[in-house]
Amino acid sequence: MPEAAEPATRGRVPAAPPAAGTRSARDRARRALHSPLAALCVTEITSWGVLFYAFPVLAPAITRDTGWSTGAVTAAFSAALIVAALGGIPVGRALDRRGPRALMTGGSLLAVLAAIAVAAAPNLWCFAAAWLLAGVAMSTVLYQPAFAALTRYYAPRHVTALTTLTLAAGLASTVFAPLTDALASQLSWRGVYLVLAVVLAVVTVPLHWLALRRPWPPPRDGAADGNEHDQARARSGAAVWGTVRSGPFVLLTIALTLSAFTMYAVLVNLIPLLTSRGAGSSIAAWALGLGGIGQVTGRLGYRALARRTGVRTRTVWILALSAATTAGLAVIPGPVGLLIAIAFLAGMTRGIATLLQATAVSDRWGTAAYGSLSGILAAPITAATALAPFAGAALAAGLGGYPHMFLALTAAAVLAALSAAGTAPATAPAPAATAGRRTNKDQ
Repeated sequence: MPEAAEPATRGRVPAAPPAAGTRSARDRARRALHSPLAALCVTEITSWGVLFYAFPVLAPAITRDTGWSTGAVTAAFSAALIVAALGGIPVGRALDRRGPRALMTGGSLLAVLAAIAVAAAPNLWCFAAAWLLAGVAMSTVLYQPAFAALTRYYAPRHVTALTTLTLAAGLASTVFAPLTDALASQLSWRGVYLVLAVVLAVVTVPLHWLALRRPWPPPRDGAADGNEHDQARARSGAAVWGTVRSGPFVLLTIALTLSAFTMYAVLVNLIPLLTSRGAGSSIAAWALGLGGIGQVTGRLGYRALARRTGVRTRTVWILALSAATTAGLAVIPGPVGLLIAIAFLAGMTRGIATLLQATAVSDRWGTAAYGSLSGILAAPITAATALAPFAGAALAAGLGGYPHMFLALTAAAVLAALSAAGTAPATAPAPAATAGRRTNKDQ
């Protein structure tokens, strides 16, 4: 029998179509590159890891190598957090007007320069100046601008996006603390910061520039087009200061600032408290780690909590739970297992408090001036967080021990919960800003 005729493509091997798995992986990577949420999850892990979590790992090596005191080195880092708090106010206004792309990309470049300056600092003054520069960068790349971007891009479903972001960013210490330690075993602390600067440049700069290039949408609560939108934006600028001076905003600022101070003072001083109660250092460290798992657990449950409660109710109850866990750690001597369980609950409240702060403005006043209002709200909160480690240690020394210091923190936490009761404004945000959730007026 004659052979069957060969196809016209004899001598050539037809290109095989890409495997479905390869094609889908490539499509997912392309979508992630242009997704603000996916990109910000990666950049927040990286930015927090380099600008925040690398420092406590490297601080002992810095003091050994330079001879600078631990207090002076830590003060430079704390000063960066204060600068970040103050910088959040103008950054928030810029976000409302122009969106996050140029701001966060420029902030990433500034963070790279700051990390290089930290590595190259020849003396303590230059080291401190480099950290002040890093503080400016922090105000443009850490949580507040990312929260503002997701709140506007994903409204009215921004709670889901914010929850996803905070869950991802919670991995920053998990990734960068061991990575920094591994690098430090091979390089000097200066070499480590240079490597981390390269990581910042390679990861955060292109992702911020590419993934945040979509048009900056108008606020969904009462959004308008054309001249109406311009007029609404002008009115919102005047309304910001009216909101800031209002009783609910002042009480919200007091509540969240006191709460942040309490929570972070508890976090930093948990290990010495537990060891003073008889726990071994390794068990105390595990308790601190379980508190981190508690943070993730709390954030996972926040969306369901937001659906079932009014904004004032959940704020009061979460801050009250923080007061209760702080009081428990202060007065319960043991057993150690019970103290670890309380530490886990305290971690849950910290995790939820992050989302309480992220949604505090949009839940009460909508998204029209979210960047401006959240920047003003975050300034004292971030400052309190920066001061908490030093103030907590000073209180422990002045009051005669960690249990007494935790009692003082309990009083501050109770005042925070009481202040939260007055944080619901007279009018709720427009329905678009609260879709799928209860209004801010509790039933």
